[in-house]
Amino acid sequence: MLNAAATQTPIEAPSEIELSVVIPVYNEEDNIAPMIDRVLFGLKDFTGAWELILVDDGSTDGTLANARKALGREGLTLKIVELQRNFGQASALQAGIDASRGRLIATLDGDLQNDPVDIPMMIDMLEARDLDLLSGWRKSRQDGLVLRKIPSWCANYLIGRITGVKIHDYGCSLKIYRSKIVKQVRIIGGMHRFIPAWVASVAPHSRIGEVVVNHHARQFGQSKYGISRTFRVILDLLAVLFFMRFRARPGHFFGSIGLAFGGLSFLIFAYLAFVKFALGEDIGTRPLLLIAVMLFMGSVQAITTGILAEFMARSNTGAQHYAVREIFGADKA
Repeated sequence: MLNAAATQTPIEAPSEIELSVVIPVYNEEDNIAPMIDRVLFGLKDFTGAWELILVDDGSTDGTLANARKALGREGLTLKIVELQRNFGQASALQAGIDASRGRLIATLDGDLQNDPVDIPMMIDMLEARDLDLLSGWRKSRQDGLVLRKIPSWCANYLIGRITGVKIHDYGCSLKIYRSKIVKQVRIIGGMHRFIPAWVASVAPHSRIGEVVVNHHARQFGQSKYGISRTFRVILDLLAVLFFMRFRARPGHFFGSIGLAFGGLSFLIFAYLAFVKFALGEDIGTRPLLLIAVMLFMGSVQAITTGILAEFMARSNTGAQHYAVREIFGADKA
């Protein structure tokens, strides 16, 4: 979602960090150490300064303890953001982006299914094509067909049709952003699945690209997703559609519904008035009278809701949807 301050041109503070790698983790104690090793291997030839930001999203196992073991490791600038409880992947991702200092930001999952080796290639492509966002495409996805692939294919098709940002794999967490662009949006709820659509609200579609990346089967731990996610994605998609089309003027959405209900109510009342006064028939027991009254009440309620939504849209302060317990690592802030 757009930040309240996104309508102003952001002033990007100077930074010596070229790249921030942001990884939200939740109960991934067995994946932490090999994931850090893989990030170091994938960026061993990266010439600029970079940092790794791990966001512990309220893990209840040894994830945080295992992550802290890497603090002070040679060749690694590591920051660990510990959230007070489990806020969800979207909020954890936003916390990592807020804590980042790099000109570019790379995001990926902490389950070792994304491959950090792809990051340098993606950075080169983003710069060569002058993009603001380059998203990974798990073309050879190593997941279950029924529970993961088929729902994902359906969701990607629907999201592309509705948002107009047509990429193959909205759900791939491996993405490269320009910091000054992604920090103009706020990622809340389950909206991490729709980041390309949110970026498209502050950048042209032509500056959003996609590239095929590696994908590995999960080795340790359990997936946090199930078939129930499909239903949540549908609801989130409706929210995305609303915000993309009516974010600045929600009164137009509710007002249109209110005017439609009001128009139908007027026509029914006009017909009943003709029946009552011109034909002399009784209308007190007619179902149409009740329908007209309900439509009129619905019209008033929808228009009132639109007015309140307008006030809320203009008073949005961009509040955080996460709470940090503690930050470990260099340059705590």
